[in-house]
Parts: sequence; C-alpha cells; structure tokens
Amino acid sequence: MRINLLSSFAAGILIATVICAAAYFSEPKVKTVYAELSENEMAAQLESKGYIVQTKDNYEKNLKNAKPTAEKQDSPKDNSTTKGVTKVVINVSDGMTSIDVGKALVTAKIIPNAFKFSQDVQKKGVENNLRPGVFVVDSEMSYDQVISTIFKK
Repeated sequence: MRINLLSSFAAGILIATVICAAAYFSEPKVKTVYAELSENEMAAQLESKGYIVQTKDNYEKNLKNAKPTAEKQDSPKDNSTTKGVTKVVINVSDGMTSIDVGKALVTAKIIPNAFKFSQDVQKKGVENNLRPGVFVVDSEMSYDQVISTIFKK
C-alpha cells in the first residue's frame, strides 16, 4: 500500500510539472519595442512634467554664481555679538548634594564644571548649608554670588 501511495504522489508531481512547463512554453512571446528619443524630446517631456532640465555647464555656472551669493548672506552685518542674560530657576530638593546642583548649573550653562563647583563649595565650608527650595541665578552673577545664593548660611 505504501509503495502505491508513493508512486501516485510522484506521478502527480510529474504531471503538475509537465502542465506548468507546457503553459510556460506555449505562451506567445511579447516583444517590447522602445523608441529612441532625442535629447530635445527627452528634455521636452521632462519639462512638461515639471522638471528643470539643464546641461552640466549651465549647472556648474549656476553653482558658481550661487556660492558668492550664499557667502554674502552668511556674513554678519555687524560684528557685535550681544549676549543676553540667562536666568535659571534651580529647584533644590531633599537629598541633593552640591554636585547635583553643579550638574543642574552646567546644564543651564551658568558654570563650566560641576565637579569644580562642588570642590569650591567644600573649600568655602558651606556644603552643609544647602537647603531645599527654589533659587534664581543668572549668567551675570559671579561664581561666589551663585554659591552664596544657593548655599545660604
């Protein structure tokens, strides 16, 4: 019984393969003919669809003309740089240390280095004067003013 079942399966596969091959090879071949377009015809088709067509020489000439114009626009009209005052609200919560406050001040770009800030607080001996609260500091304050504002005695 098993040999008969296996023979039937193999015969079915063979018949399916023959039918697929006959269908594939019996279809008529379709040849696609492409028309050769001249450069002017291609440019006209592209322009009709909204594209901008230019030669390489025109592109390079336009690019050279655009660079000086961009440089003129990028140059600042007056060299004076006005630096605004940045006010920052620091919220000190329970458990914060001087290094945490320093990291917040570095993020706000008030001081350059949080570790140095922590060391300076320790040198002044005010590290234990940090109390929870909201403190306002700005970028025009001196280093000592920032420390005295946040670490009140």
